[in-house]
Amino acid sequence: MHARSLADQYGAVRRRSLMLAGPLSDEDCGAQSMADASPIKWHLAHTTWFFETFVLEPHEARFAPFNPAFRVLFNSYYNGVGERHPRPKRGLLTRPAMAEVRAYRENVDRRVLALLGAAPIAELVALGLQHEQQHQELMLTDVKHLLAQSPLLPAYLDTALAPGGTAPALAWHAFEGGLADIGYDGAGFCFDNELPRHRLYVAPFQLAQRLVTNGDYLAFIEAGGYRDPSLWLAEGWDAVCQQGWAHPLYWRRDAHGQWHEFTLHGEVALDAARPATHLSLYEAAACAHWMGARLPTEAEWELAAHGALPATGELHPAVAGPGFDQLFGACWQWTSSSYAPYPGYASAPGALGEYNGKFMLNQYVLRGSSCATPAGHARASYRNFFPAHARWQFTGLRLAR
Repeated sequence: MHARSLADQYGAVRRRSLMLAGPLSDEDCGAQSMADASPIKWHLAHTTWFFETFVLEPHEARFAPFNPAFRVLFNSYYNGVGERHPRPKRGLLTRPAMAEVRAYRENVDRRVLALLGAAPIAELVALGLQHEQQHQELMLTDVKHLLAQSPLLPAYLDTALAPGGTAPALAWHAFEGGLADIGYDGAGFCFDNELPRHRLYVAPFQLAQRLVTNGDYLAFIEAGGYRDPSLWLAEGWDAVCQQGWAHPLYWRRDAHGQWHEFTLHGEVALDAARPATHLSLYEAAACAHWMGARLPTEAEWELAAHGALPATGELHPAVAGPGFDQLFGACWQWTSSSYAPYPGYASAPGALGEYNGKFMLNQYVLRGSSCATPAGHARASYRNFFPAHARWQFTGLRLAR
């Protein structure tokens, strides 16, 4: 990529992060609703720390940190860099103020742009931009969780969520399977966990042409799905019993028995046609079992998604269109595949090698992208991953058999 086009991309990605914080107050940006989520202010500072630490420090002549304390405050999980502020206590960082975080971003941006074309940093900058796009999605899901904790149920967006429409009846698409090449195959960017491309055998299979809808999932609830241990993985049933789960995160039934769902547009009446989202793997697997199906493997999903075009739209999963739909741009889709290295995988040397490889344990792969995924960030080989209990991301269910 030429320095000019990379500079343009850098500016666009960095501006979008600030735009996402635009509807929020400084108080919104500093709060942390749970240990798995981070304050918006921390996201804005950490993504800047990434460029300062991995781009400027090794390559800028006479490098000096913007603030030496930020090296610890905004390190996420890079043990090779040094000490870290505890993740559950990020919401206690009332200092630095948002104004200083914005000044930090401006300072680092100016210095990174000055280096483009003068130092071998293009690959590092590209990685940093992909990293920031991941955090842009987290900014939306983290602030949604934060706003949902308020009895006021404040909306992130002032605009109303448009009517959803009618979902097509559930249908199945058959795939022959056979020997398939899985993993990234292109000239652009990919993460190391998408490599190496390798060949494996996939048995013939079918995938549903759309995601499971709120209406489908409500039928599962009304049939006693959360009261039947035979439908659940053992750890999932433990979560139901210990956490008191009886419906997806952000669903609420009012005094009249009507279901509502909290969205980034505020609380709305549950739309039966839209995809069910914010499901844990446990809930997705139990509902699939009840519907006489299963979760797809990640190889099945990638084989089926070959040639599909990523899409983006409003910040809530939209109703499926005709044909084989919703592979991208609605919900991340749980698979039954544990997050493990591909044959021949090798992580990068140094602290950047901690980016993906060290998380390849006790996590499951999700495929596709969500309504919160930035444009240009999705591809068929992308491997997202979360623990099976995670529910605060836009995670949904595509049936397989």
